[in-house]
Amino acid sequence: MHLLRIHPAAHLVEDRGTALPSAAPEPGSFWWLACERTELEARLPEIQAMLQAVCGAPLLDLHVSDLLNAHIPSTSDYTSQYDVMLFHRLVDSGASDSPAAIRAAGKGGTAPPPTPVLQRVRTQPIGFAVYDQLLLTVHPPACPLQQQFQQRLETARQVPEGRPGAAKLPHSPADLMLRMLNQMVDGYLDLRRVMTRQLDHWQLSLLRPRAKFHDWSAVLDARLALHQLDEICEDQRGAVQDWIEAMDSWPDDSGHDRREHELLRVRSRDVLEHIERVIHHVRRIEQSAEAAVQMHFSSQSNRANDIMRTLTTLTAVFLPLNLIAAIFGMNFEFIPWIHQSHGFWWAMASMGLIALALLVFFWRRRYLDRNSLR
Repeated sequence: MHLLRIHPAAHLVEDRGTALPSAAPEPGSFWWLACERTELEARLPEIQAMLQAVCGAPLLDLHVSDLLNAHIPSTSDYTSQYDVMLFHRLVDSGASDSPAAIRAAGKGGTAPPPTPVLQRVRTQPIGFAVYDQLLLTVHPPACPLQQQFQQRLETARQVPEGRPGAAKLPHSPADLMLRMLNQMVDGYLDLRRVMTRQLDHWQLSLLRPRAKFHDWSAVLDARLALHQLDEICEDQRGAVQDWIEAMDSWPDDSGHDRREHELLRVRSRDVLEHIERVIHHVRRIEQSAEAAVQMHFSSQSNRANDIMRTLTTLTAVFLPLNLIAAIFGMNFEFIPWIHQSHGFWWAMASMGLIALALLVFFWRRRYLDRNSLR
């Protein structure tokens, strides 16, 4: 559990450690309380009492059960006092095909061989309870997103405001939540490069004419993973759309509030646009994978047809030769050329001429070519 007090007007980020706040922050600032799912469950009465004292309303039991559920899909809900957002972040347990590994390989390292990265894609839900002056985030254990944003805020506190490169602090709990959502969606966008690389590897393997493709189980698992990823992104899009609709009911008491709400709407639409880009890319990869599989079977079918055409043509060439050999193999006493000294060579010459004529005929009709003889 970690508590931060963020004061964007004063460019201040105060680290309060693990102590829970006992009162509302001063005007212009807000609290960010980040805890793990097990900590929320263990200290739930204490956290509920803190929310009642600081924000005037504790979490509903239904929302508490949602925040403690590690398998709940992305969703959004709201009350008159707070909003709840549950959003799945991407967990890629693979190291060789991760975006960081690819960037390291591009700096002079050895690129790892393509592996079915989609078999290792996992997601974890992160819960947000957004009050007017407090943001409660519920993370899985050792969540890198929480550590990354804490480091960002610490860095922003050390850089004086107005200096080039200084980062702007979030002006409200909702703004901080949207920044974290955007960071999670960017993880899905970074995965596009890895998925495209894996698909290119499979396409080359599938369309190689003489290679035998045996990794069908990996292709099937990847298609199932893409379907699952598409469902996750659809849930995320629905959750963000519900959040945008809920923002329309927020009161605008002043011009400053209207401007902040408009900035939140712009950031929310940006997150939604990023999610739609991920959905579009996932569906395009599904279509490309399906097209590669169909092209593979079409290529194999065409190759089988070429082989059968070549064998049929060669069989047709040798049919008259077998007929001649069968005629001269009859057990009749009187057969032309059977008792002549040059009969064998005349028979061989006629058989060769017939075979050559048939080969030329089939070649001109394109029944035989170099590709079909390979």
